[in-house]
Amino acid sequence: MKTKTLKKNKVNVVTLGCSKNIVDSEVLMGQLKANNFDVEHESTTDDASIVIINTCGFIDNAKQESIDTIIRYSNAKKAGLVDKVYVTGCLSERYKPDLEKEIPNVDAYFGTRELPRLLKTLKADYKHELVGERLLTTPHHYSYFKISEGCDRPCSFCAIPLMRGTHISKPIEELVKEAKHLAKNGTKELMLIAQDLTYYGLDIYKKRNLSELLKNLSDVEGIEWIRLHYAFPSGFPMDALDVMNERKNICNYLDMPLQHITDNMLKSMRRGTTKQKTIDLVNKMRDKVPRITIRTTLIAGYPGETVKDHQEMLEWVEQTRFDRLGIFSYSHEENTHAYLLKDNVPAKTKQARAEAVMALQQGISFDLNQQKIGKTYKVLFDKKEGDYFIGRTEFDSPEVDNEVLVKADTNFVRVGDFANVKIISAEDYDLYGDLSL
Repeated sequence: MKTKTLKKNKVNVVTLGCSKNIVDSEVLMGQLKANNFDVEHESTTDDASIVIINTCGFIDNAKQESIDTIIRYSNAKKAGLVDKVYVTGCLSERYKPDLEKEIPNVDAYFGTRELPRLLKTLKADYKHELVGERLLTTPHHYSYFKISEGCDRPCSFCAIPLMRGTHISKPIEELVKEAKHLAKNGTKELMLIAQDLTYYGLDIYKKRNLSELLKNLSDVEGIEWIRLHYAFPSGFPMDALDVMNERKNICNYLDMPLQHITDNMLKSMRRGTTKQKTIDLVNKMRDKVPRITIRTTLIAGYPGETVKDHQEMLEWVEQTRFDRLGIFSYSHEENTHAYLLKDNVPAKTKQARAEAVMALQQGISFDLNQQKIGKTYKVLFDKKEGDYFIGRTEFDSPEVDNEVLVKADTNFVRVGDFANVKIISAEDYDLYGDLSL
């Protein structure tokens, strides 16, 4: 029995998982708004008659969060608190038959490339003229910017190709149009995302064309920062770094997940590279762009990882001194190549190895931050929390990297604005400073 009044034309979109899912939800919301739906992202009022859950199916924890969310809204529907529940995204793409069987109360399940069919189910038209337009769920001054879909890489541990399909690049002219629209509405920072930035253009231009895309996006008036996320190390187009040097609005920042360093792990992971090639690539990047910040991601406890493999990883992290680093415990994903291997590293060992890497990185980050004291940086301010305005330098991406904190009682800056900040103290992952005139 219903206990509250539901708004019949209101849709609540719930997003789980990565930044690519955020973009998909924003596009969906833009289409719904153009069809005169009242749409909110992760509404706190719970008065929407329709809920659309955009799921993640990447690793065990993410899958469980998605399942729990589906069950929550399925139960809300049974209680009369919601009229319709729809599920889309990666989990739905990968496990649709199982989900339909286990959670039948959901009205319909859709895959990652079924937006037109989802809209049709809602009696909404897919408006082609809206390509590139969306409702941002991030603060208006920065936006995730998806330049391609899917992935052609054969990494043994990754289920993304199963959920997102093969690589498809968006044309440069379409991306420029989208960037101009975002800039017109106040976006100052574009965070380029893809399963693999380095593959951009191979399908439609028959060459790696990231550098040409960067030049075109760099020319868009109003875009002050362009940030590169998720580059594959094998076949990296070094001419993209030439553009990074040439253009002031391309951040000296690269997110390049390397996953591991020992030759036997890299071979088993099907990464198409070796330890020495990886070391040489990082050195070459730092030589080419001396101010570059490299963020990487690693995997702990991959099948067959020995104590020696782990120790070699620790030594490499210590020697390389990455500016930013994260690490995941290996997740044994069905239908991947690695699923054929025995998942023989105990969960506690995986966790302990991941914690050892992060403890080492914490010390490296502290040392690097101490070197910033007394220097002045251009900072983009994202929010105000408590006694501080909180922002980031060009070397930091939101949510995952370092933050710059400025006391609000002695400084004033508007959220979404840039300001020069002189660093006066530093911790492991936070910098503290004052506005510099």
